[in-house]
Amino acid sequence: MAGPPHIRKVISMKVLFNDGHVDEVPADEELHVLRHSAAHIMAQAIKRLYPQADFAYGPATDNGFYYDIDLPEGTKISEDDFPAIEDEMRKICKENLKFETYELPRAEAIKHMEERGEKYKVEHIGDLPEDARITFYKQGEYVDMCVGPHILYTKALKAFKLTGVSGAYWKGDSKNKMLTRINGVAFRNKQEMDEHFALLAEAEKRDHRKIGQEMDIFMMNEAGPGFPFWLPNGMRIRNALMQYWQEMQDKYGYDQVQTPIILSRKLWETSGHWDHYKENMYTTQIDDEDYAIKPMNCPGACLIYKSKPRSYRDLPLKLAEAGIDHRHELKGALHGLFRVREFQQDDAHLFIRPDQITEQVEDVAHLITAYYAQFGFPYRVELSTRPDNSMGSDEDWERAEEGLKKALEDMHVDYKLNPGDGAFYGPKIDFHLQDCLGREWQCGTIQLDFQLPHNFQLEYVDKDGTKKQPIMIHRAGFGSFERFIGMLIEQYAGKFPTWLSPCQVKVLPVSEKTRDYASEVAQTLRDAGVRVKVDDRDEKIGYKIREARSVDRVPYMLILGEKEKEAGNISVRDRATNETTQRDLADFVRDICQEIKERRG
Repeated sequence: MAGPPHIRKVISMKVLFNDGHVDEVPADEELHVLRHSAAHIMAQAIKRLYPQADFAYGPATDNGFYYDIDLPEGTKISEDDFPAIEDEMRKICKENLKFETYELPRAEAIKHMEERGEKYKVEHIGDLPEDARITFYKQGEYVDMCVGPHILYTKALKAFKLTGVSGAYWKGDSKNKMLTRINGVAFRNKQEMDEHFALLAEAEKRDHRKIGQEMDIFMMNEAGPGFPFWLPNGMRIRNALMQYWQEMQDKYGYDQVQTPIILSRKLWETSGHWDHYKENMYTTQIDDEDYAIKPMNCPGACLIYKSKPRSYRDLPLKLAEAGIDHRHELKGALHGLFRVREFQQDDAHLFIRPDQITEQVEDVAHLITAYYAQFGFPYRVELSTRPDNSMGSDEDWERAEEGLKKALEDMHVDYKLNPGDGAFYGPKIDFHLQDCLGREWQCGTIQLDFQLPHNFQLEYVDKDGTKKQPIMIHRAGFGSFERFIGMLIEQYAGKFPTWLSPCQVKVLPVSEKTRDYASEVAQTLRDAGVRVKVDDRDEKIGYKIREARSVDRVPYMLILGEKEKEAGNISVRDRATNETTQRDLADFVRDICQEIKERRG
């Protein structure tokens, strides 16, 4: 079975096969077909080894496949059983069984599955629309209800591996029976699979949770699941990033504001969050009235706009806020800094006239792309247009979409059109970053909003003296500081550029005789604004160097022995080159200060 109704994918294309291989289809669809077929082959292998196994859903995933299985009482499958299952899968591939498809009417399909003891497939047929086509795929003795398509022969599957076992509720509902989920990966060839596992190994080395602990950047505690504790090194990174953020707001003409963390229920009713987002909000009572801890900053920005009369001359009004927000994420979804319950949002809200859409969208896009250039992230852009559940007039939507398109075209930005995927209140531009591991992150966004200005009755007096409603732009660049710092930890593997590094220089006296000189050097650096630490422990210099390089990951180490003390200079070990050179202290201070000021790297 391809998967639950809400994720089942029918690939409507002409698939040609050559000697069992999928041929002449786009690479992503070819892999989908291959992985979908791997799920069937794994199910057939498990059925041979565990004849009483009953199969539920078995779809393809981004990198592989899985199948949810109901095993007989007392029977378990663990990773220790994977070699036997993989061996049986290889036998099936070697048998070169043909995938054959056929279709049955509903009543016959139910009887067919009942005769084969497939109770989950019978239930699934009952969930399908009356006019649904019910198709089956057969390879050898194994039959599966499925929408397809598949490879032609089993021998086309040449590179696969089972990767994990876990529990999964039938239909994802905790009220239903817990099934056994077997996960695997599949690729066109062994080289692709080896590259995949090499990438996973690299991702494990770069895991921000591991590096964050090693470098004392942040910690988590069961006293507050999903609420990060920022340690001294983490605060140094946050403060450096925040300083950069503040400078960029000034450069692009934003006024910085801060709105309260807790606001009345009435505000959230006006914004629509109380009705549509309440399950994700933390609530409390003050003076017997309902309040909510804000999950986002935009309603507060609307109140600031509304606090005084506005003229067309006041627009655009550009309000930036690094607001602290809270959202009730499920505990099982929490993941380091990537998914948290408290976060600081890189946020801004622009209030503009309709004739300012293109120029302001261009200005925001320049700011967001400047962020990503600073950190070396490649990105792609998507333009999402009016959805079916949109609010607002046809004229407003047409003007907004044309404004976004014109801005992207004026900037010569390549973008993908996502028809119908805009927010209900307006179209949007999304920026998808790609990190060093090839993963994509949706961080930057530019969203046009007609609805909140309408809900809050925002107005400005136009040239002709009439009152008009402004358009609101929601803008984010980093997304949340938490997630962006997590991304940076993994992007740099903890080896931050000097301006962002929590410790920019580590001073290493060779012996007790040079401790005083090390303190003098460190103070000179501190006076110049450089973040510096002295390692004056009674440890061998080799140990200190290894720890500074592999744990603290500092950009520069200053190794100070009696020779350096007598000459009044320093030995500098550069992380980038791993070379040690003799330097004059004043020259080094000048150069590192310039490197920090220019935010190189």
